[in-house]
Amino acid sequence: MASIPVALSTASVYPQTTAAAFDVASRLGYDGIEIMIWTDPVTQNAQALAALSEHHELPIVSIHAPTLLLTQRVFGNDAWAKIDRSIEIAQEVGAPTVVLHPPFRWQKDYARGFADGVAEREDASGIVLAVENMYPWTARGRQVEAYLPHWDPVPQPYDHVTIDLSHTASAGSDALQMVRDLDDRLAHIHLADGSGRTIKDEHLVPGRGSQPCAEVLQHVASSGFDGAVVLEVGTRKRTLADREADLAESLAFARGHLTA
Repeated sequence: MASIPVALSTASVYPQTTAAAFDVASRLGYDGIEIMIWTDPVTQNAQALAALSEHHELPIVSIHAPTLLLTQRVFGNDAWAKIDRSIEIAQEVGAPTVVLHPPFRWQKDYARGFADGVAEREDASGIVLAVENMYPWTARGRQVEAYLPHWDPVPQPYDHVTIDLSHTASAGSDALQMVRDLDDRLAHIHLADGSGRTIKDEHLVPGRGSQPCAEVLQHVASSGFDGAVVLEVGTRKRTLADREADLAESLAFARGHLTA
């Protein structure tokens, strides 16, 4: 196993099941799994997840809280309840990290106490809450600030951050500079790529877009980074064979640049 674990997000096999994600990750030689909590009941069931982890001898390195638009009703409508249940699942399955998005701009009460609430829950639980970078939305040709306090977590007072290299493409951010600026606040990486030509969140196989994926991996490999690199690539429209080939290529890319 590499010193920095390379894990597979269950989102990378969508619309296949969580069990399928464990199976392909195990066969391809990934070091672990990130669970994207969504409407699939298995992703919400700590016992089922622990059983899959034990069966495939693959640790669950992180839980992605249901903070997407598509998962607004998972674990109810209360935003903090979603985070608290995600923390509980992480504790039950032995995952050290929960990934979460910043509040949407219409979640004003949640946003008002977001940074403090994250810090308090980290202290109480011992789980790393890594807030993910997002990107501005576009409506009628104009950029809209969809997140509070901002889609860019670097200047925010979060102790731990997730950098997603597809989101940096959508935002037009300098991914390598963000990683350098975060320094030891960088706790987690979603490895994917993006063309940078569209606001669309592409989640391309690393190396197929414009993002400095190789440079980011080489930097963290020599910087004392102690988190996980999680492949979160979009394969929804691929055949099963092409999906597996993409995930194998992604793993080889990550391992190659982490040891370069």
